Order: sequence, then C-alpha cells, then structure tokens
Amino acid sequence: MDLAALNAVAQAMVTPGKGILAADESTGTIKKRFDAIGVENTEENRRDYRECLFRAEQTMREHISGVILFEETLYQDAKDGTPLVEIIKAAGSIPGIKVDKGATKMAGFPGETVTKGLDGLSKRLRAHYERGARFAKWRGVIDIADGVPTWGCIKSNAHALARYARICQQEQIVPIVEPEVLMDGSHDIARCDEVTRQVLQTVFNELYEQRVALEGIILKPNMVISGKGSVRQAKVHEVAERTIAALKATVPSAVPGIAYLSGGQTDEQATAHLDAMNRIGGFPWKMTFSYGRALQASPQRAWSGKAENAVACQSAFHHRARMNGLASLGQWEKKLEKKAA
Repeated sequence: MDLAALNAVAQAMVTPGKGILAADESTGTIKKRFDAIGVENTEENRRDYRECLFRAEQTMREHISGVILFEETLYQDAKDGTPLVEIIKAAGSIPGIKVDKGATKMAGFPGETVTKGLDGLSKRLRAHYERGARFAKWRGVIDIADGVPTWGCIKSNAHALARYARICQQEQIVPIVEPEVLMDGSHDIARCDEVTRQVLQTVFNELYEQRVALEGIILKPNMVISGKGSVRQAKVHEVAERTIAALKATVPSAVPGIAYLSGGQTDEQATAHLDAMNRIGGFPWKMTFSYGRALQASPQRAWSGKAENAVACQSAFHHRARMNGLASLGQWEKKLEKKAA
C-alpha cells in the first residue's frame, strides 16, 4: 500500500471549493428519478443524461473534485465513443466507483439491514482501477425507529465498512466510508445526535481493528438533523453546531476530509447546512459535499430526456455545484440563490 499516493488522492477529493458528485444511482433508483420527469429508464438515456453532466467542463473543473459512478457508467462510452471516465478525467475530476451491492435484511434483526458486497471485492477493484477509478464508495444504512438501531446492526455495518476500506487500500483505491443514519422517521435532533455518535465511534473502532490508514480515507456521514417527521425541525445553526460537535467527539484528525451526504434534504437546505458548518470552522478536516439528489434534481428537471435541453441542464448543474462550492468555503449566501432563479 502506497499511503502517500492514497493521501494525495484523498486530499484532491476535498480540494477547497470543490466537492464530489454522487452519480452512482442504481438502475432502480434512477428509474424513480426518470419516472418523475417522464423519461424512459433505458441504458441510452442513462448514458445521455450523465454524459450531459460530465461534459459541463467549466462546472466539473471549478467545483467537482470527483464523481462516484455506478458500475455501468464506469464502463460506458459516450455517444462519440469516448469512455465517460476519460471525459471526467479530462475535466480534472477523479473517477470513483460504488462497490457495495446494496442493503439486505439482517437475519434476526427485524427492520434492520446490513450491506453486502465483500465477496470478490479485490478482483472487482483491480478491474475498476484498470478502467480509471481511484476511489470507491460503500454505504452502510442505519435506521432510527422504536428499538432501532440495535448494537448488533451498528456493529455489523461498521465491520463491513472497515473490511471494505481495508480491501480498497490494499488495491490502491481510496475508500469513501459512508455510514448513513437515515433522516426518515419522527425522531428529534437529539436522538439523531446520539445515534450518529454511537455509529461513528463504532466505525472508527472497526477501522482501527482492520488496520485501515485513516490518512487514506474520506468519511461520508450524515449531518446531525431532525427526522423528516419530527414536529420540531432544528434550525440551520443547530444542525451545524451539533454536527461539528458530534464529529469532533468521534472522528480522528488524521482523516483528510468529510464529504457530507444530503440524505433527503432539499437542495438549499443541504447547501445552507454545509455553509453554516464551514463558517463556524475550528475543525481539523476539510468539510465539503458529496451530494446526489441535491446536485442533480434541478438538472434532471431541466434535461427531461431531450437533447435540446443540454445547455439548460448544464446551467442548472453549474448553479448547484457553484452554490455548494461556495458553501464548502463558508461563502454561500441565500441571496445568490435568488439571483439565479
């Protein structure tokens, strides 16, 4: 393992003013997105949409440090025959790959899941590296409900994340470690805080036990936030303060960067929370975004499956990427959203 090289990639992924585009929706997930805009979920349409984003060269170069790809996309060629991965690299962005095989029901733990995909992972990573991927992503999903999460579920997902991370580093690929405490549910922000701390503490214990070099990873956590169904929705400053406090208590300073998931927040909420955290400052890691829906919802609506809408799609993408780039520097302002509207 060349830790200096892994660290160099990890540092590039959290370059100030840039963040990570999560374009790794599974075929089933992107079908839901396409259904919402009346577009058929074909391989060609998936390629055309993603190619439209990747060809927004100014946006990619200025605001996107890396792109998480679904396996199909990593091996797809653009309409003109250029590998999509080469378009990403040409814009100065780093290609990455989602390698988990999704969450499966956990036997003996009703309502809880564990993520699968460790079988054959080394072999798959070698092929992905050959194709150009330099980082990977694995998501563990932790739900909050009555009696949930259990310690068994947290421990199992943390262990899987750590095994994945170690295998990635062995294959010279930077692992994005993504333990997501879901914001579905009616729990308040204090409950999210409690569970998030427990999850992160467990994840880092497991990473240590699996001999993962923290200097060569990126953490992709949830923010500490109220459940969507909570009667009290925490204000932006409380989300920012609690999230920073929880991470300071659990995440070692050796980690190069934190790239937050948006987790069901609106576009503007995700931007405002990231900005508020960076304005507070005082933490040892670079703090940026790794958003999927919060970067893509408006470009998808603008595109709507029509080639003639490519410029509108790229314009919407540029705006959201720029807003989040500013938020990663603590320089976003709400009035900038109005200017673009």
